[in-house]
Amino acid sequence: MENFLTAHKIHDLLVKKQVTDKELVDSCIERIEKYDGTIGAYLNKNYEEARKAADKVDEKISKGEEIGCIEGVPFALKDNICTKGIPTTCASKMLEGFVPPYDASVTEKLYKARAVLIGKTNMDEFAMGSSNENSAFKKVKNPWDIDRVPGGSSGGSAAAVASGEAAFALGTDTGGSVRQPASLCGLAGLKPTYGLVSRYGLIAFASSLDQISPFTRDVHDMALILNAIAGYDAKDSTSYNRQTMDYRKALTGDIRGMKIGIPVEYFKEGIDEKVKKSVFEAIDIFKSLGTEVFEVSLPHTEYSLAVYYILSSAEASSNLARYDGIKYGYRAKDYTDAIDIYTKSRSKGFGDEVKRRIMLGTYVLSAGYYDAYYKKAMKVRSLIKQDFEDAFKKCDILISPTSPTTAFKIGEKTQNPLSMYMSDICTVPINIAGVCGMSLPCGFLNNLPVGMQLIGNYFDEYKLIKAGYAFQKNTNYHKMTPEIREGE
Repeated sequence: MENFLTAHKIHDLLVKKQVTDKELVDSCIERIEKYDGTIGAYLNKNYEEARKAADKVDEKISKGEEIGCIEGVPFALKDNICTKGIPTTCASKMLEGFVPPYDASVTEKLYKARAVLIGKTNMDEFAMGSSNENSAFKKVKNPWDIDRVPGGSSGGSAAAVASGEAAFALGTDTGGSVRQPASLCGLAGLKPTYGLVSRYGLIAFASSLDQISPFTRDVHDMALILNAIAGYDAKDSTSYNRQTMDYRKALTGDIRGMKIGIPVEYFKEGIDEKVKKSVFEAIDIFKSLGTEVFEVSLPHTEYSLAVYYILSSAEASSNLARYDGIKYGYRAKDYTDAIDIYTKSRSKGFGDEVKRRIMLGTYVLSAGYYDAYYKKAMKVRSLIKQDFEDAFKKCDILISPTSPTTAFKIGEKTQNPLSMYMSDICTVPINIAGVCGMSLPCGFLNNLPVGMQLIGNYFDEYKLIKAGYAFQKNTNYHKMTPEIREGE
């Protein structure tokens, strides 16, 4: 069985009765059992329920009933998205063994669409990281080269799709945590506009930045998944109430007259020259398709990383205060009083990167430093938003590299947090502003994928899908798949 099928191809095969859904799911499970010991993409597997769901799809097809666009398609969920009755750990000792009593809204929507959940994927602990080396349980490896990282924090979801262990997956993107792994693993990864996809049931890292986001093999699938998960949710106070859209209508291949801006600040020092070259070659393809391409400026980009780490750490400090060793989660065994149980439970339950960000967040929120850091960062956030608003008055979308480099070696940046944080230099401004962004493969360097980022205005996912689909109709980068070295 082919394990690198797109969701739309799976649908065609099922409708034509060329394969049963049970065969598809069994093939996916077989591949996980064969390769995931090497890759480390999954933390929890849902095989029994997946097989039952596949049987129901096959029963419908045998009766001649129509099936939905992603019905029967095997998918994975990042382990910070709640699943009723299935452990949801955030890859942290703090939540080891935690089983939610309810489903996240996106989980409910995918169940309603009758997609088949294969399992929960590994991640950087509480979504804090750029390499997926911060999981409390095991590291995730890049299917293109198992000596390299898949990106983070949604590296497990990216690796699952890139290795053929799921047809699509959901991750979360707080500062690039879907787009950057998509770039490093050769996938399509979309960070929707803040408020387009419900965050209800997502275990929060930084509430004003987090967005649940899909990984797919191609842009066609991205339209299908976004149709399934987008939309207003009364259970989420940040959900935006607007008319729903059929993103499949963007799959025309015609982008003549589209205006594409090249933000000069995203091509400066720190971006690998060969990565730049691949992105400019992609820009030439867009030009050949009839688009108008020109340079624009986002002048406050240089402050983005500082603003992001101040704001995200402040919000993390607040959100993670609930893990106190009392109500749920990890509890230290030996303690003398309430303060002692808080201290020991949090010290042992959280990993180094989480503790680093809690400490930074608590510092910038403290009485003596709130005005100097947090308040100032909020002001600069407004300037960064204004940069994007000004740019989108001139153009439809922006284009840039997604990651400054291709996938780096495991362990290469773990001793230098600042170097690791620089991996997100091209992605964090999009979360700060709340606009949408999508990464697509645009080349390969030494057999490692290179990603380009398409950036759209608020709720302009339609334009990103339209542009991305046209690009993929004229290239083959999205069709390339890795050869995994089994058993290493």
